[in-house]
Amino acid sequence: MAPHMGRRLRKGAGTTAVAALAVAALSASQAPGIVHASTPTDQAASDATPVPTPSAEAPASGNSPYYTDLPPLVSPTPPPNTSTGTLPTGDQQGIPATVLDAYKKAAATLATDRPNCHLPWELLGGIGKVESGHANGGRVDVNGTTLTPILGPVLNGAGFANITDTDGGAYDGDKVHDRAVGPMQFIPSTWASSGRDGNGDGVKDPNNVYDAALAAGFYLCGNGRDVAVKADLDKAILSYNQSQEYLTTVTTWFDFYRRGTHEVPDGTGSLPSHRSDRTSGSHTPARQTPITPTTPPSGKPAPKPPVTKPKPPVPPVKPPAKPGGDTTPPPTVPRATTFENTGAKELTAFAGGAFGGQPTARVKDASGKAMAKVSVKFEIVGDTDTRFAGGATSVTVPTAADGTAAAPALKTGEKTGTFTVRATLAGSALSAIEWKATVIARQADALVRADDKALTATPSGEFANQVSVKATYKNGVASGVAASATMIVTPAAGADPKAAPKVNDKGPYFKDAKGNPVRELKDLKTDANGVLVLPKMYADAQTGTFLLRLTTEGGGELTVELKVAAAS
Repeated sequence: MAPHMGRRLRKGAGTTAVAALAVAALSASQAPGIVHASTPTDQAASDATPVPTPSAEAPASGNSPYYTDLPPLVSPTPPPNTSTGTLPTGDQQGIPATVLDAYKKAAATLATDRPNCHLPWELLGGIGKVESGHANGGRVDVNGTTLTPILGPVLNGAGFANITDTDGGAYDGDKVHDRAVGPMQFIPSTWASSGRDGNGDGVKDPNNVYDAALAAGFYLCGNGRDVAVKADLDKAILSYNQSQEYLTTVTTWFDFYRRGTHEVPDGTGSLPSHRSDRTSGSHTPARQTPITPTTPPSGKPAPKPPVTKPKPPVPPVKPPAKPGGDTTPPPTVPRATTFENTGAKELTAFAGGAFGGQPTARVKDASGKAMAKVSVKFEIVGDTDTRFAGGATSVTVPTAADGTAAAPALKTGEKTGTFTVRATLAGSALSAIEWKATVIARQADALVRADDKALTATPSGEFANQVSVKATYKNGVASGVAASATMIVTPAAGADPKAAPKVNDKGPYFKDAKGNPVRELKDLKTDANGVLVLPKMYADAQTGTFLLRLTTEGGGELTVELKVAAAS
């Protein structure tokens, strides 16, 4: 059940023959390249690398139980229900959603941190199935923490290893002896050195499936193992529990998941029913000292228990009872019942800028109390190049002490339009929160001359200086703003000031690529400093004062005078 750094071992319980039959049936349909398990009798013939045996430094004396249920002899991915089109729940093929997510995220982390280990998530799935039945069928909260403790037997030497308390009862509630804890069944002393924070909440909790799965991955990859190599795969599994039958059982589930599986809702996963210390019996979520069955499945009388009676398990230390008796009901694990928006209702930003508001959500339980350390997933949905800080389109943020989680800053690209920012609670049926976000074109509300150079020319000559202007928006630099420049006819006296000016067909002009005169330029843009410098201008034979009007997206406007006169 639990890795224990050289002390945590167990003896077999007579399931080798059953496991071997299931492995043979499963292996018949597997694709090439998948690692297969072999029974002790055919190991030498089927694989040149022998299965490692327990080392002298770590004798098989723990004898702690694990689940021996084997995969069904059916497809790992069943067909959907013909009437509803949905996959079945509670079947042995499926893995609860949050638990499956934890396995995959742990494997993804190992692919970066331990790339030479080549650890697949299906191996974690095999370990998790055998150790706890995938956290008791996925009975975890939205943050991945088990709803009730999953504890192994008291390791007091009565049929199991004798391990004196190492954590002061902090993890297992026992201040006398240690017990394996959590969905991946870590002993406290091992967790102290191998624990990991898999969900980014700043806490290493063996009862959290994200933390436990990541820790199990690092543990399996220990000593430089490459689990793509069968010998190292066997060593990795045996490092968790040195039993040939344990190796066979885990490898069988590993092969099964490699051929396919599917996700089922949390809390609906199948519960294992057979343990290595019993030939039959019902599932025991929080495991205690093993119970000898009265009648095995064959109907034959069960073997008599040993003469030496095991010591009773040491219960977790309880606080003193209140005077007159304590009638306080046992504490319940709170569930999120409220998921609300506490940020801006809509988000708006200019292209290339940052949004003023921030998507923020709050999580509360049924009593209205804020829930901390609950994972909120924010994602950007739609056709946009807007990203969260760091370039991601999806991030998961734990709620703070006040129950709120805020998305990282949103940075817009150049693509304008509308998209959605969505927030959801993992493993919860509560409705998602959505924010409408809009990216609008860059704007400038003011234009001014960037210099005071004279804009004059002689007839049929060239203007000595170019027009240079600076655009601002609310007194700030307006970079990348679209602009246009047009030579216009001087409005007649009394003309409507709102009427669009006419393009002048004489006087100063620009030149196009072919050298032809043009008096209107579009698709201009200010630079990073909000400055726009127009191309060179030329004069025809007309003399007088002419007008050049510049406009920008957002309402910026400036009219400058151009003078053409004969030389003095």
